[in-house]
Amino acid sequence: MQKLLIATSNPGKFNEIMEVISDLPFEFLSLKDVEVDYSDLKEDGESFYENSFIKAKYFRDKTGYLTLAEDSGILVDALTGELGVKTRRWGAGENASDDEWMSFFMERMMNEENRAASFVCNACVLGNDYREHFEGETKGVLMKEIMAPIIPGIPLSSCFVAEGCDKVYALMNEAEKNMVSHRGKAMHKLKVFLQSIA
Repeated sequence: MQKLLIATSNPGKFNEIMEVISDLPFEFLSLKDVEVDYSDLKEDGESFYENSFIKAKYFRDKTGYLTLAEDSGILVDALTGELGVKTRRWGAGENASDDEWMSFFMERMMNEENRAASFVCNACVLGNDYREHFEGETKGVLMKEIMAPIIPGIPLSSCFVAEGCDKVYALMNEAEKNMVSHRGKAMHKLKVFLQSIA
């Protein structure tokens, strides 16, 4: 059975990816399974597309496995140019805990009346014979309060409500969320490709 490395150290993202593709005939590997030192990995692309490829190529080259990597973030209308590909590194910084990051974010947004935002995910599948990208975007609004317990690795899901929905991402079960979320949209497109090469 062909191996597929899911190249993320974020447990929330890993679970959401697997919710969509786990029924495919691949042997799925996590970064814990391959024990690669990735302290020198630099996500310095200027777009989600570039960063997903940087990560996929890094881990494909290190392991030789067919690799799935994604890059995602939020575009906040009131904070133009501030987050995007820098989402996790923005504000309190990438070394901050989820709670610390969210505390900074909620305080920064406190007096903003425009609460519109879009989540974007770009996923890359890279092998010796393949390089495919799949993107998903979900528009919505940011609540003025944290509406659910923070899920490790994906704190903004506790305050983001997608268009057409009546609850934040974090209050949805994985199947519900993956039907409307940016990552779910990208992974459902990616799944069709993986089915074709399985």
